[in-house]
Amino acid sequence: MHLQSRQTLEYHLIKEELGRYAVSYVGKALIAELAPMTELTAIHRAVEETAEAKELVIRGSSVPIPSLEGIEWVISLLGTGYLFNEQDFTSVGVFLNSCSQLRKYMASKETAPRIGAYASSLAELKTVKAEIERCIRFGVIDDGASKGLEKVRKRLRVTKERLLKKIESVMSRHQSILQENLYSQRGGRYVIPVKREYHKQVKGSVLDQSTSGQTVYVEPEEVAALQGELEMLSAEEAREEGIILSMLTGLIEREQDALRLNIEITGVYDFIFAKAKYAAVIGGEAVTFNDRGDLRLCGARHPMLAGMVPIHVEFGKGYRSLVITGPNTGGKTVVLKTVGLLVLMAQSGLLIPADKESRLPVFADVMSVIGDGQSLTQSLSTFSAQMKGVDEMLRAAGPNILLLIDELAAGTDPGEGIALSIAILEELSRKGANIIVTTHFNELKVFASAAPQFQNARMEFDPSTLRPLYKLTIGEAGHSYALQIAEKLGIDARVIERSRQIAGGQSRGQLGEQEMRLWYDHEGREEEKEAAEMAESKRQHAEEGHKDRQVQPHSFEVGDAVYVSSLGRTGIVYEKRNARGMVGVMVQKHKLQINHKRLKPYLSKDELYPENYDLDIVLETKEDRKKRNLMRRKHVEGVMIIKEKERNDRE
Repeated sequence: MHLQSRQTLEYHLIKEELGRYAVSYVGKALIAELAPMTELTAIHRAVEETAEAKELVIRGSSVPIPSLEGIEWVISLLGTGYLFNEQDFTSVGVFLNSCSQLRKYMASKETAPRIGAYASSLAELKTVKAEIERCIRFGVIDDGASKGLEKVRKRLRVTKERLLKKIESVMSRHQSILQENLYSQRGGRYVIPVKREYHKQVKGSVLDQSTSGQTVYVEPEEVAALQGELEMLSAEEAREEGIILSMLTGLIEREQDALRLNIEITGVYDFIFAKAKYAAVIGGEAVTFNDRGDLRLCGARHPMLAGMVPIHVEFGKGYRSLVITGPNTGGKTVVLKTVGLLVLMAQSGLLIPADKESRLPVFADVMSVIGDGQSLTQSLSTFSAQMKGVDEMLRAAGPNILLLIDELAAGTDPGEGIALSIAILEELSRKGANIIVTTHFNELKVFASAAPQFQNARMEFDPSTLRPLYKLTIGEAGHSYALQIAEKLGIDARVIERSRQIAGGQSRGQLGEQEMRLWYDHEGREEEKEAAEMAESKRQHAEEGHKDRQVQPHSFEVGDAVYVSSLGRTGIVYEKRNARGMVGVMVQKHKLQINHKRLKPYLSKDELYPENYDLDIVLETKEDRKKRNLMRRKHVEGVMIIKEKERNDRE
């Protein structure tokens, strides 16, 4: 999946937090490799395994998962000819004991059949474990590991006792010339500390002296022979220990495949139970998956936002994309990040903080453009950075792709930004992508209400307290509450009042130019297509000799008031129905071609206007009326009035 989007949605932070619950190096490695899956069966299995483990964790069960301490070193040296030492075998012994405990534990948990199946593959390696316990005790080789070792160690003890008695006897005789009444070792040989000026009185070899030079360490001649015998016995002991360590190393080498499998299985258990422990902490639940594109997140919360108001998001039935509006700091971006992150987590086999009735489709990819993405080094502005991400989306968009876009085209000219936003959303939707986009553009609300596969949604806001409620409501468009928020933040009252005046002058109870254009793009063109298809159908019927027995449509006259059902508005007919069934209707000073089927008689021109009333006053623009009055008074070179039909012909 898209790596940059995973970074933006902070998927890596979830993995870091998850890693805190793993105890073994294999479990931590599996978490580091964790990534969203795209195969439905694999996702189902991973989620069910985590759910089973979570139930065991919640019941307070103490799962005996080995830490694998010291095992990584052993595994890395298997097959290299390395002779393992006592500490290595101690680690292996502890690990094998833990494997036996884990196998017994999982065999007793009938409520966890999926994860319990792994334990049946754990090899107990009883022979290896028994030999290690027989030969190694408390981190050292036991005397009973072999008869040869037992014999040589017994001789060692006897010889050492004789040597110590002899050296104590020497010290007793020369007590007056000793620096202190203690013997020590130098180079593995026993020596006594003699004052420098008297060292010749002791027969033996000088092996060392103190830093000050006042003490000389002498090996007495009487113990030299015993020292040689002791060294020979120590060498024989080392040979016997080497034989035992070699035997144990051979056992491990022969069972290395089973040992590796045990390590892999215990690592998988560590990984699964780490996911379970994390799920218990965040209140994660197992959600269902489908391949129908049906998404329904109920009571969803961001796992790293404590106290977040749960949200409800759904699409896939009747529409597959959402346009979210609402005030700044209202939680629009949090919704995007929450949906994106929970999808990534769920497809990774994690339990997510959402209600059990939630369901998710399996997305092939999740892509997001969230944040300004400015880059000084790459000379990218907020808008440029966003468009770079959107370009990737346009290239990758397709069915089962989830696209998350925050404040689309917000960093450029609003007029061009609106047009660009609509074009982008149309193309992404045409490719079948699932889109959640946030915006402050009112025109995108109109687009979402008119365009197929789109639905409006808003972040709730309390207008009385001017506080966001962080609640998402689908099916309704929201407001930005910019003036109210600015007023609350202390902006000068005169500025706020002037803003209201300007906004009031721009308010449109009826459809404005941009919105009319949006309607025409999505509805008018469809009507033209329908009219053309109907005309073609009639032509074919005429060629086949069939008569059109349809009821004659209503005859709309220029000046009649009509109700446009698709717009929910009234308008005035400025041009009669043409051969394609299209009638020219002026709605709020905007002239449109609308299929006669979408029109209903409202008031006839006779009811609206007096006899001989000049309809040009209603149908002509203010500029054309000025020109007409001027032309009535005198001839003006270059002044002309172009009728709508003529204008269309020229275009």
